[in-house]
Amino acid sequence: MKYSPAFPQGISVIGTSGSGKTTLAGQISQHLAIPHVELDELHWEPNWIEVPDDVMRERVSQALASNTWVVDGNYSLVRDIVWGKADTVVWLDYPLWVVMKQLGWRTFHRVVTQQEVCNGNRESWKKTFSRDSIILWALQTYHKKRREYPLLFKKPEHSHLQVVHLRSPQAARDWLLNLKKSR
Repeated sequence: MKYSPAFPQGISVIGTSGSGKTTLAGQISQHLAIPHVELDELHWEPNWIEVPDDVMRERVSQALASNTWVVDGNYSLVRDIVWGKADTVVWLDYPLWVVMKQLGWRTFHRVVTQQEVCNGNRESWKKTFSRDSIILWALQTYHKKRREYPLLFKKPEHSHLQVVHLRSPQAARDWLLNLKKSR
């Protein structure tokens, strides 16, 4: 679909874990001077405890109460809320090797520096090499998401969305640059 960058109000950034959703959403937020909502922040409590579904849905509804925002994340539980209010979806659809390289470096950096992920939670070597590994999660969901998103975009309830399909980090940089120029 053709994208009109001068008019985005509600932007949902999606893609596999490690594709750069949070980074790009933060950059969009900064350039458009709109709030950035991280779904992980709303989903995870300290000690990696997931909030109940009803709490997550309420938090997302409240976070997206304004007219302009950019949100990052893939939570199907709240997709109806996010995409229902969004006008633009930015899909980071990078090759698996790119995602794994980015995710590997990010995970290594977070473990070594003990950088906070969200709400006091941190990645660890133990978690990285467990069944709860973000790397394993990305490998398990990568192909599913690539099949699922095009089908979701075709649904009548999503026909209002402008879809920006970015297939490389360079395409994302170029798109962001064009977004800046259009302001």
